[in-house]
Amino acid sequence: MASRQDFSPASAPLVALNHGNGSSKKPILGGILIVIILVFVAGWLYFCFKRKLYANLRLYRKQKGKLDAKKMKLRRFRLEELQKATENFSQDFLIGRGSFANVYRGAFPVEGTLAIKMPHSEAYTSIEEFRNEVRLLSIVKHDNLIALVGFCEESGPKAAKILVYEYVTNGSLLDYIIGRGGRSLTWKERVKIAIGAAKGIGHLHEGISPSIIHRDLKPSNILVGEGFEAKVSDFGLVRTGPDGDESHVTSKVKGTLGYLDPAYCSSFHLSPFTDVYSFGVILLQLLTAKPALDSARATNSTSHIIDWARLSIEEGKITDILDTNLLVQGCNMEMMLKMGEIGLRCVVKVPKERPTMTQVRQELEAALKAAKEATPRDDPAVTVGGDGWEIGRTHRSSQSVVSVDGIGLERFHVDMDSVSFQSVNLRCLETSISMD
Repeated sequence: MASRQDFSPASAPLVALNHGNGSSKKPILGGILIVIILVFVAGWLYFCFKRKLYANLRLYRKQKGKLDAKKMKLRRFRLEELQKATENFSQDFLIGRGSFANVYRGAFPVEGTLAIKMPHSEAYTSIEEFRNEVRLLSIVKHDNLIALVGFCEESGPKAAKILVYEYVTNGSLLDYIIGRGGRSLTWKERVKIAIGAAKGIGHLHEGISPSIIHRDLKPSNILVGEGFEAKVSDFGLVRTGPDGDESHVTSKVKGTLGYLDPAYCSSFHLSPFTDVYSFGVILLQLLTAKPALDSARATNSTSHIIDWARLSIEEGKITDILDTNLLVQGCNMEMMLKMGEIGLRCVVKVPKERPTMTQVRQELEAALKAAKEATPRDDPAVTVGGDGWEIGRTHRSSQSVVSVDGIGLERFHVDMDSVSFQSVNLRCLETSISMD
């Protein structure tokens, strides 16, 4: 009887209730499992989407800054083309060596001979810096500024950031100043180069908005074309200029010793007058064929051409400092003296007291016009300077005379040490400085 009571109807509901609880847990567990799966799938999809989106954004940003050669009217060169044109950048094709890049000559089937500027590895801090330079140079169009033909930009193991310019046949102004290969310039060619360079620099300062400051004007960066027209080159240190009469405050002073504006070095204020100072030094070099800095001119220290030439120009004794080639060839002394006076005005201590490049060009052109009108047509070798000094076949010397090919040179003493340009001090012309 006891065993029957264990299976009495009264206990049945309890057994049924227990079965009901077990079956109700299944849908709950199933629901939780489904939610977990959905969360996992959603997370995976979100991760994939975010990863793809991030990759697309990176690609978009990269393509956004990419150079559009067609839009800039430039040619995009392949590295293989440049290597073939220069025989893998052989030393035989090297035509220039600088602090930031080497320049090679290369021949191309369509464009002919071009100048290829291969920068040193540290020349650009980023690809965007290179692209900004290309964009800037693409808008610089002037007869007296070297023209950018194209560029080469490649990434990967053979990363390349190369600029390709027009090729100028007669080398640089530095070649003529130091007499490389026996080269020399007549007084008219010197004035023509000075006027052309002033036009090109003036275009950078006033013909483009915002203006551009070159920052590294020197004889090696002024190329000489077939007709002895000037071509200002090497825009590796260019900086967009300030608005109006203002100046930039830079964190670094960049340029070449001997041509650096002392006001810029001391104040870090960069303005178009910084270029005017450098151009003034170049004008003095065109007159004298001397380096900007030379220890041979000073006893205990390096002498600057400005200090060396100033007194002679101020006293009107231009013959004391004039290039010997000009004395032999004959030249217009009034024009040479005027060029020296303009050069001294370009290098005055206070930048705003210097003339603009447009004013420099206008004064040089006016002086050249006056010189042409005053020069006798029947004997261009005969010229008279402001101090009464003459060069000519009929000149009679009352002082010491050095005769060169029958031409008498009064008050002129040949000092071979001062004429020679083999001094190591010439290296200052190619030395760049960067001060933090």
